[in-house]
Formats: sequence, C-alpha cells, structure tokens
Amino acid sequence: MQRPRSTVFLDTATGVLVHRDHTTRLDLGDQSAAAILTAVFHTVPDSVERIYITAGDPWHHDADRYPYLRDAVAAWLNAPVPGWRTDTGQGKDRLAGHFVHVRNPVGRYQRDDGKHRVEIRSAGEWFDLEDGDDPAIVRDTFLLLWQELRRHWPDAVIMGSPSQTGRDLWTRTIPERGKYADGYPVLSEELRGLLHATAGQGRNELITPPRIPAQLPGLLEYDRTFAYAKHTWKSPVGTPRRITPRTFASWTAQEQTNALYGCGHWHVRVTVPDGWNHVGILPAPAPGERAWHYPHTPGTTFTTWAGGPEVHAALNNPIQPWKVEILDGILWEAGKPLTDWARKLKDTWANLAAQEHFQGDERNKRPAHLASRAVRAILLYGIGSFAQRPRMVTGTTPRSMERDVPADAEIIGFDDNVITWQQPTGFAWDPNAHPEWAATIWSGARAALLTQYHRDEDTYAGALHAAPGSVAAFRTDAVYLTSAQNWPHRQQPGDYLLKGHLTGPLTAPDSEENLLALRDAGRIALAASRKET
Repeated sequence: MQRPRSTVFLDTATGVLVHRDHTTRLDLGDQSAAAILTAVFHTVPDSVERIYITAGDPWHHDADRYPYLRDAVAAWLNAPVPGWRTDTGQGKDRLAGHFVHVRNPVGRYQRDDGKHRVEIRSAGEWFDLEDGDDPAIVRDTFLLLWQELRRHWPDAVIMGSPSQTGRDLWTRTIPERGKYADGYPVLSEELRGLLHATAGQGRNELITPPRIPAQLPGLLEYDRTFAYAKHTWKSPVGTPRRITPRTFASWTAQEQTNALYGCGHWHVRVTVPDGWNHVGILPAPAPGERAWHYPHTPGTTFTTWAGGPEVHAALNNPIQPWKVEILDGILWEAGKPLTDWARKLKDTWANLAAQEHFQGDERNKRPAHLASRAVRAILLYGIGSFAQRPRMVTGTTPRSMERDVPADAEIIGFDDNVITWQQPTGFAWDPNAHPEWAATIWSGARAALLTQYHRDEDTYAGALHAAPGSVAAFRTDAVYLTSAQNWPHRQQPGDYLLKGHLTGPLTAPDSEENLLALRDAGRIALAASRKET
C-alpha cells in the first residue's frame, strides 16, 4: 500500500506558498527548478515530498527561446539544479526520471546525498483552475477530496496524479476470496499489442461544409456527464476465446446478438448503406496524423476492428442497418472487476456535487466543485492507466557524449549542454495491465455518443437522434449540434448536459482551434443567460 506524502502548493506567478495552515510569499527569482527548490526548502522542512504548482507555468518561462514548447519544458526540467540530480527511483512503485509534457510536466529530483526526493507537479493534472483559485483553495480541495475518498477507502492515499490514485484505489477493491483473489489474468503481449493498435479512445471529429451549412443557425454543446462511469458495470475477465468467421456464422441469431452485447473485440468488414445521410458509426484507420476517421459515404466498404457496442450500434441504429461481416474476433467472459471501484467513485462524485450545490459560502463551494472534477479525473485516467501502453523513457545525454544516445531513441530537444531523448521500452510486466477493460469502456462511450436509451423516460439520446446535417463535431464525451435537443438530464453519469449555447448565424468552424473558441464562447453565453433568468 502507498503512504501519504507531505505536499505544498505554490503559485509561481505570485510566489504564494501554502504549507498546511501556513501561507508565505517567496522570491522565486528566474522561476527555474533550482530557484523553486531553493526557495521552497528554505521555508518548509525536508519532509515535504511534493510541490504542486497551482499557477504560473514556470516551465514555460523561457518558451520564446525555443522553436517548440516541448523543447522549452524539457530544457526547464533538465537544467542543472545545484545540490540535486534527476531522481533515479526507489522501489518498484516509484517512478524515475522527469516526465516531459507541454502543459503538465513532472520534475523528479533527489538530493545529491540520495536522502531526500521531491516531485514538482502541476495541479492542472487534476482539474482546470481559474483566476482566483489561490493555493489555499487548491489545498482545501485536496483535503476535501481525501476526506470524501476515505468514506469508502479508510486508508485512501492521494498520489501524485489522478491515474496513479485511480489504480491504487482499484487495487484496494480486488476481492480477497474467490476465483480472482490472486488478481485478474493479464493478456499475452501479443493480444495487448493488438488492443493498443486497434482500440482507440475518445471520438474527436470535426464535420465541415458541405456536410453541414457554411452558416450555422447556432452551436450547442451537449456533454455526457461523468461519461465513462456509465460503462463500468461489466468488463472482460479471464482468458479470451478466438471467434472465427465460421464459428460466428454457425451461431443462432440470438447467440450472435449475445456475443456482440458481450465483451468482445471484432475484426469486421463494413459497408455504409445506400442512402445513408448521417454521421459515420464505426472507426477506421486513417492515413496521416489522425489515428481514426469515421467513413459515412454511402457504398463505402472498409475493414476495421471495433468493440461490441459499436458493432451493435451499426447493426441496430435508429436510421438503417449497416452491413457488417465478422472476419475474426476475441470474446471474453463478462465480469465485474471495476464495479465496486466505480460505484465508490460515483458515490464520492455525487456527494461532492451535492456539497457544491447546497454550499452557501462561495469560498467553500469552489473546493467542492474542484474535488468533484478530481474524482472524474481519477476514474477517467484510472481507466486509461489500465491500457498500459508501451512504455516511453525520457533521458538526457551531454552534448559532448552524443554517441551515447541510444540508437533507437528519438531526439526531442537539445541545447548547448544536453540532448533530450525518448526511447520506447516495450511492455513492462504489470499484474494490473488490462487494456481490454479500457477498450470496452471506450467502445461503449463512443457508441453512446451516437445512441443511448434512457429507460426511465423511455426515450433515446445521441447524435443519430438529431437531424441529418446538424452534427458539427464530436469531442471525446461531447457532441456539438446546430439545433436544440430535449434529451433528459437527471444528474446521472452518462446523461447529456447542455454546457454551451451560441445563437447564429455562425461561420462553421474549420479547425479544432476555431471549434474550441466557439465552445468557450458558448459556455460563457449560456452561463450569462442562466444568470439573467
């Protein structure tokens, strides 16, 4: 089990540092890692092991000197820090080396004597902060999050990131008795590699004219609330069976339906039906930079891999069935390895959302909101961590020793002193690596963006229930439409929530940047209209 780590919260824009109940203002000089570590440990004891940056993005401080922001971040992380060196790790649960990320990097340092280790991390890993979210609010958020998690996990520990925390909490729900008391079987490296190559995550697609009008009558953002939590009620367990085309064809119609409703991953040949005039349903490998696209032109035939929920949606959508031929498949027994974990997180999320709603003090309302977003991140990134993609190691080599850079490494940055590189290391053995769980949830979430049944209201929601030509974009858990929908929202995971609304006429977005600008404007406009009413 993990142990708690003493943490401080630092706004590098203002120099305000919060350590427990104490607030101090520091002089951070050039905002380098060296300046931050020197200033922080001049003020707090060496027992502090984690520094959360709440504002200021110090790793972007000299960004103008570099052609790419990633280079600036790598240079910031790898700059010399007198008295410290890059952490080389300790024990099987400790991560080593810096993590280069444009927005939320992680700096891992240890003193030269090896007796003290510390991480510099971004609070942006957990939630989006706004102006006015000072370090004390972030401290209160983490304290509230910890208190709420301990209602279900008395020994809960908040780790450095949502994904680490999610995985750690899940290990505390592994059954102590029964078939899987010793853990759930891990797939072969071959099957894990197949899932990594053929099971994508969220649907991100921008639909442009002439498929939609050049001038939109409006743009509405419908986001599925806490979406992935809706799809954790069953997951693949055990050793899968391979299903050949002959085996699938020999089954009765009910057996085929049961298989597609079950936990499977299918290699299929798909044909878009004649007369189809709506969005694509199944993902297909795409050339160029995009990993996936969604063919929609009538008569198009393509071959792809897809999860059972999406294949079922293609065969049983509300408009007309697509032709789907099973070429191969992998089918698991259905189990509930995530149910208890997800139930506890959903309950924690609901409690925090209620606290936010009923809290009269604005100063206390904000931590409740941020903590509920953190719970969402724990589940979202916890699921992603089960995918366990091939590991990528980042390292540095002095320019004078350029020949020592690994032959299969990719150079991701350099300056006058060091070369920064990253190197794939393949799959590390992990008893909790389960890409089949992540793939099943992602497939269910993509299918629900298209069609989702609401039993209590006996109605459907999703893009295929909107008019043809009214879908402007998909973005992970959200669909962007040109007309309003009366889809039910009962504050439950998976329900569609109207988050933004712009009235037209609007020029249809032709890039992700334009879409995000309209999204942000729509959220502001909707919030303003609700205040007026």
